[in-house]
Amino acid sequence: MPREKSTGAIVYLMEEGEPLYLLLHYPTTKRAKKEYWDFPKGHVEEGETEKATATREIAEETDLKDIVFIEGFRESIQYFFRVDKKTIFKTAVFFLAKTKNKDVKISPEHQGFAWLAYENALARLKFANARRLLKKAHRLLGKLGS
Repeated sequence: MPREKSTGAIVYLMEEGEPLYLLLHYPTTKRAKKEYWDFPKGHVEEGETEKATATREIAEETDLKDIVFIEGFRESIQYFFRVDKKTIFKTAVFFLAKTKNKDVKISPEHQGFAWLAYENALARLKFANARRLLKKAHRLLGKLGS
């Protein structure tokens, strides 16, 4: 069975003492039967570390280049999807990353973006595993006070 690995991050910024989370609007494709909102992520390239991939993908997909990873957050999810009658096993690793820049320029592979407060971001996320990641990230930020 083919395998894929991606990494990305739950990107946030602080506004009036509260985190706003960045979600990207992914379009319908051969890999995704319906459009959805999710965090920036992409495929790990040969020789690349997980954080290097996350940094590169965030820059490519959002033009954010000032991200700072928050220590103590590395979560992975695993799932299956089908493309061209093939089942693919995917692992996606996510970090938590802070930015001070709200100006996002999305890549052509996305339909839009939104900076959302926690409850709104939770409601917009389609997949339960993404909601679980956001809950963990938000709890950590609450403990850290940032």
